[in-house]
Amino acid sequence: MPLHLYGTEAQKQEWLPRLCSGEILGAFGLTEPDGGSDAGATRTTARLDESTNEWVINGTKCFITNSGTDITGLVTVTAVTGRKPDGRPLISSIIVPSGTPGFTVAAPYSKVGWNASDTRELSFADVRVPAANLLGEEGRGYAQFLRILDEGRIAIAALSTGLAQGCVDESVKYAKERHAFGKPIGANQAIQFKIADMEMKAHTARLAWRDAASRLVAGEPFKKEAALAKLYSSTIAVDNARDATQIHGGYGFMNEYPVARMWRDSKILEIGEGTSEVQRMLIARELGLIS
Repeated sequence: MPLHLYGTEAQKQEWLPRLCSGEILGAFGLTEPDGGSDAGATRTTARLDESTNEWVINGTKCFITNSGTDITGLVTVTAVTGRKPDGRPLISSIIVPSGTPGFTVAAPYSKVGWNASDTRELSFADVRVPAANLLGEEGRGYAQFLRILDEGRIAIAALSTGLAQGCVDESVKYAKERHAFGKPIGANQAIQFKIADMEMKAHTARLAWRDAASRLVAGEPFKKEAALAKLYSSTIAVDNARDATQIHGGYGFMNEYPVARMWRDSKILEIGEGTSEVQRMLIARELGLIS
């Protein structure tokens, strides 16, 4: 997405065909150990060496998805490239190809969930890349990544909705098959109402992310709608995963049942692409409550 939105024609020709075909993957290098929700607190630096016309990058990134797979081809990294007159940092985005000397990819994190997702820490020690690897305008990297996060929130909202709906589907199936006290547990109103509420939440989440997506496609403002969709859908994904596990009883805690994975995987949805607290802040700002 960064290359598609902000890359030069030469950068697009070099990278997009392979990214679109699935030959390679790209990583999004924003988060740092001391800068999660405060993405503007970037400490990674990039200095332009005019003698070689290269950026020299130093710093660390963490929780970076798709950064160490066998087909990872590049990471787009935010770095401080200078200072504004008022002392604030100029944050730019730079393309760093995999395998560049000084670019180290750590071992995968040991995570509670999302174990199918490659997530790692990255370090940069005097990493040199051509000046032409600057992505977009110098000093606009932070703004670019915020726009990309807005779009990413719609994707997380859709993913959350899928998990929430999966919890409904598995719960309906189990409630019809599992018998207790001589009848299917789905015959009990307590189970019926719980599943009905789960379906209501999943359906509403679907409407929310589709509304945000339609605004994006139409070229309309969508920041608030993306935050609303992400906040609501991730919240109800956790709710539905918890309720589905409860409906399954002891079997919900067994790994052979899909709801066990859904329960593990749901929590990260309230954290990635901006925490639920950040989404509330964005919504309040869009409503004019925060200057």
